[in-house]
Amino acid sequence: MLSRRLGSRLHHLLRNNPAVVLLGPRQVGKTTLALATGRQQSCVYLDLEDEDDRAKLANPALYFADHERDLVILDEVHRVPELFQRLRGIIDKGRRQNNGDGRFLLLGSAAMDLLQQSGESLAGRISYLELGPFDALEVDGAELERLWVRGGFPRSFLAATDDLSFEWRRDFIRTYLERDVPQFGSRMPAETLRRFWTMLANNQSQVINVANLASGLGVTSKTVAGYLDLLVDLLLVRRLPAWHRNLGKRLVKSPKVYVRDSGIAHALLGIRDKESLLGHPVVGQTWESFVIETLVNTAPDGTEAHYYRTSNGTEVDLVLTMPGGANWAIEVKRSSAPKLERGFYSACADLEPARRFLVYPGTERFPLDEVTEAIGVVALASELQSVK
Repeated sequence: MLSRRLGSRLHHLLRNNPAVVLLGPRQVGKTTLALATGRQQSCVYLDLEDEDDRAKLANPALYFADHERDLVILDEVHRVPELFQRLRGIIDKGRRQNNGDGRFLLLGSAAMDLLQQSGESLAGRISYLELGPFDALEVDGAELERLWVRGGFPRSFLAATDDLSFEWRRDFIRTYLERDVPQFGSRMPAETLRRFWTMLANNQSQVINVANLASGLGVTSKTVAGYLDLLVDLLLVRRLPAWHRNLGKRLVKSPKVYVRDSGIAHALLGIRDKESLLGHPVVGQTWESFVIETLVNTAPDGTEAHYYRTSNGTEVDLVLTMPGGANWAIEVKRSSAPKLERGFYSACADLEPARRFLVYPGTERFPLDEVTEAIGVVALASELQSVK
């Protein structure tokens, strides 16, 4: 098993909070990380998709009293939403008995639904951590291209061959559409949602045009918005907002949308391996998506991520606003000899960023001008990790 970068952060949160929610899409490794964490102390694991495990919680107060000194790991906890109200009283009782922290580790794969349920019931008692697929800091640098092509879901990235990886991703997509989406109360036709997901993969790094997507699917714009909300909620799609602060410019306001895992995007488009990808029109777009997802995930807590574009085309692919307020302007190019365009300089004149970077597929770091560096994605992700 590859070591997960967030393991130490999870330990820290459990030491200082009664309950921690570990969010992430299915098959991303939440259970593996949770059990590895639990092995370092006394713990009990319940999978709430399993009827026998749910039956153990027929009287949760009694069950948790039997395990008051254990870390209780509750997998797919959104399946039992009424449990959150019971956890509040149990946590408060434990605090009064000096047994307040590290009681519960809750795993879930639907962000907004779980955040709302837990936030309403456990405010001030719970912390959140999101686990994504493997990122560029979790694999060997020599495997970066494989990570981009296959994506970071463990069974896809670690598959013995490209064909086995592709087959796993294809089955993952089908399972999500046919089994998981209906579990969240959605009546969206699986085939229509697949077409929509594929359209998003085809339009990676583009400003979303809801009307065009609705026309292509033969549905209303409201329906498309519902599809998008669902995929964002399931942590499968990232909605990157436009920079919105008033600079006296006419700014584009619609978000960009990315399929968060590049391997899933490639599977939706029928791209099996690197050779097929390099000859496909979306190659530059999925590289940009891969880089942006890596940088957003490795940025310090509290960082805000946007893209910047004016009505006349002046653009920066990614603007990271650090917790202290400084902006980093980041352009992404799939080129071994990267060059900056005039629009980047114009955008930087508007934004006045503290740092400027152009991310390219190489590993050498070198200046492009007095204030802008060309840099590899691993090096920039590492630099983001070091920001305090």
